[in-house]
Amino acid sequence: MGNGATRIGIGDDGAILSLSSQSELVVSTDTLVEGVHFLPRTDPGSLGHKALAVNLSDLAAMGAEPKWVFLSLTLPNTDENWLEAFSSSFLSLADRYSIELVGGDTTRGPLSLSVTVLGLVEKGKGLLRSGAKVGDKIFVTGFIGDAGLGLQEAKKVVPADLAVLERYLKPVPRVQAGRCLEGVASSCIDVSDGLAADLGHILNKSGVGASIQWEKLPLSSSVKIYVKCHDDWVFPLTSGDDYELCFTVPKAHLGKLAGIQNELSCTVTEIGEIEARKGLQIYLNGKKIELGRLGYQHF
Repeated sequence: MGNGATRIGIGDDGAILSLSSQSELVVSTDTLVEGVHFLPRTDPGSLGHKALAVNLSDLAAMGAEPKWVFLSLTLPNTDENWLEAFSSSFLSLADRYSIELVGGDTTRGPLSLSVTVLGLVEKGKGLLRSGAKVGDKIFVTGFIGDAGLGLQEAKKVVPADLAVLERYLKPVPRVQAGRCLEGVASSCIDVSDGLAADLGHILNKSGVGASIQWEKLPLSSSVKIYVKCHDDWVFPLTSGDDYELCFTVPKAHLGKLAGIQNELSCTVTEIGEIEARKGLQIYLNGKKIELGRLGYQHF
C-alpha cells in the first residue's frame, strides 16, 4: 500500500519519501541481535558505535545527509555501567554527524538493538542499486576483507591484529563519500554481506552482469597475508561487515570522479566493469574463478 509520498520503498538500502518539491526523506532500519550480528559479551562501547554506524552506512549508500535517529533496546537486565558505555559511544558518533536522537523504546528480553535513521537527499538525486549500465566502471571505497578478518580474530580463530579488529568492531560509515557521489555514480550499495553478494544486488536490480579483476581488489597487508597463508582467494569477496561503498560510474562521469577524489577521506579503487552478460564473472591471473559462496546469508 502507498500513500503517494513514497518514491522508493522496500528493496533498496533505504526508503525515499517525498517531503517537498526540493527534498526527499531517506529512511533505513537495522536490527542487531546478540549471537547473530555480534558476539556475546561484545564491549558495549564498540556495540554502541557499530549499532549506529551500520545504519549510517545505508544512508551513505543512497547519498543521504543523516539527520535523525531512533533507538530501541531490548535488554536482559539493567546494568548502568553497560548503558553508560553503550550510550556514550552511540551519541559520540551521532554528534560527529550532527544527528539528533529523537525517540525509541526499551524493553526486557534477549539483547538486541533496533536503529532507524532518517536523512535528506535532494529530490530525484538519491543513489539507487538499479542504475548500473553496460560499460560503467565498478569502484569500491577503502579496503575489503578487513572486518571479516577482524571477526575471525575476535573469535580467536587467528592471532590478534588490532587494526583489522578495530575495522570489525568500529566500522567507519562512508557518509561523506556517498554525498560526493551524487551526480557521479549510476548505482551504489554498501558492502555489508560481502562484496560479491552486494555487487550481485546491483546487478539484479539493474538487469546487467559484471566482470571484476581479483588483482585490483583493495586489500590491506593483513588480508593479503591471510589470503596467501590460507590459499583463500575467495575470502575478501565473501566476508562481510566492511561497510564500504561499491558503486558504478558511467565513462562520461569518470572525470567527475577524479575531480572529487581529493575531497574524500578514503581511497577509491576501480575493480571491474558492468557487462551485458548476466552474472558476476571474477578473474584471477586472467583465469575465471568460481565462488563456492557469495557472502553472508540472513536465512
